[in-house]
Amino acid sequence: MTQGISQIQSLGVIGAGQMGNGIAQVAASVGLHVHMMDVSGAALEKGLATIASSCDRLIKKEKMTEAAKKELLGHIQTTSDLRGLKDCDCVIEAATENIDLKLKIFAGADEAVKKDAILATNTSSISVTKIAAATKRPELVCGMHFMNPVPLMQLVEGIRGLQTSDSTFGTVRTLAERMGKTFVEGRDMPGFIVNRVLMPMINEAFYALYEGIADAKAIDEAMKLGTNQPMGPLTLADFIGLDTCLAIMQVLHGGLGDSKYRPCPLLVKYVEAGWLGRKNGRGVYQY
Repeated sequence: MTQGISQIQSLGVIGAGQMGNGIAQVAASVGLHVHMMDVSGAALEKGLATIASSCDRLIKKEKMTEAAKKELLGHIQTTSDLRGLKDCDCVIEAATENIDLKLKIFAGADEAVKKDAILATNTSSISVTKIAAATKRPELVCGMHFMNPVPLMQLVEGIRGLQTSDSTFGTVRTLAERMGKTFVEGRDMPGFIVNRVLMPMINEAFYALYEGIADAKAIDEAMKLGTNQPMGPLTLADFIGLDTCLAIMQVLHGGLGDSKYRPCPLLVKYVEAGWLGRKNGRGVYQY
């Protein structure tokens, strides 16, 4: 059995989207050497620009200096090739929530990076055990589910696959804590902790809209004021991405087989229409 690295100094991040660039920013802010990988050069440019803008907001709030921003950005390198991650101690995959894509990425990463490197997935619902089986090092694979937006949200869900070793899990716990996060362990079951509870609530909000119980604004206002949530469930769905919400509900429904997890037909229709939320200007609301 491969013995993994006990202390992470160099971190690879696969995916430069909102989750990937957020993970890269937080890792770089604590002095880790970050290699952010994406097959799209445009995505890498946008990811770096997003990190710079995030730093600028912190500077405006006097929570960061210009010198600290320069140092942080200096810790991040970009690459469009998995082989650019070959020397990383740990690689976190933060690609789209699609099982076939993740299996392909993990099989490729397993070949590209050094044999004792840890491979972690930021999946929000897919089986870590299944992802680990795409590699020759399942004992070095685990789940590290960060919350969006990564720089602001405190939680990381830690998920063991069936073969994840204690040393691997201990190392990623230490890594998350070094990044200033609170690490909470959950079982490798569909949706883990947060999405097992959150996504059925969002799905039920879509059913309330679908059945005409109230309009979207009223549903959100009622949940904000009645349960003291910072944003209503339909606004949150737009923020997450309706395609991501649907994908997670499909994982819950398929993995648990209970009709209570059936995706709302209205959610399905919105995704079919290309109404994905804030990221493309139209979801439940228009932006």
